[in-house]
Amino acid sequence: MPIHLSKIRAGIWGGWLTSTVLATALNAAEQSPFIHEPEPPVPASVNTPLPWSEDPSWLPPLPQEADLLPLNVASGSGVFRYFIDGRNLVIGQDGVVRYTILIRSPSGTPNLSFEGIRCTARGQYRVFAYGTDQGFTPVDQDWQPIGLDSEPYRIQLWRHHLCLLDVYRPRSVAEIKRSLQIQGGAGGGQGLLSD
Repeated sequence: MPIHLSKIRAGIWGGWLTSTVLATALNAAEQSPFIHEPEPPVPASVNTPLPWSEDPSWLPPLPQEADLLPLNVASGSGVFRYFIDGRNLVIGQDGVVRYTILIRSPSGTPNLSFEGIRCTARGQYRVFAYGTDQGFTPVDQDWQPIGLDSEPYRIQLWRHHLCLLDVYRPRSVAEIKRSLQIQGGAGGGQGLLSD
């Protein structure tokens, strides 16, 4: 059976065409302006932050009347009076502002709790203990978001007194006390800008 010359030419032509297309594709891939390997999601110059960890819990002493700073809270009832213990106002290594709050009812009954607020974008609070005239009793509660359904005093503390919300960090203890002292008599409750 004779081999046709046209079949040989077609085979040579097909082989040449295939090798030319492959060589062109490989050359184009080497000269491509596109990066074919994905970049890492975070640049190497950015350090991954350590996960947040909470400082160990502790209980403060009962507040003394002379150390109480008034907190004006705009609430529907307007009958409760709020005070922060200025002596035991602490900012932990974990960035949590811990404070004792005394809430007096119209009859004079005190409600005492030791709480913390995290200066995050939406704010979080936690109650560490409830107090009586005998001292504090710890409670095991999780961190809760500060939202529209939160107690008005927590919203006010987070938004106007304890935190610098543009950088999500706590004010200094001196700034917090000054903010509470200024609004304590004025009723404005707008706090101060950071120095």
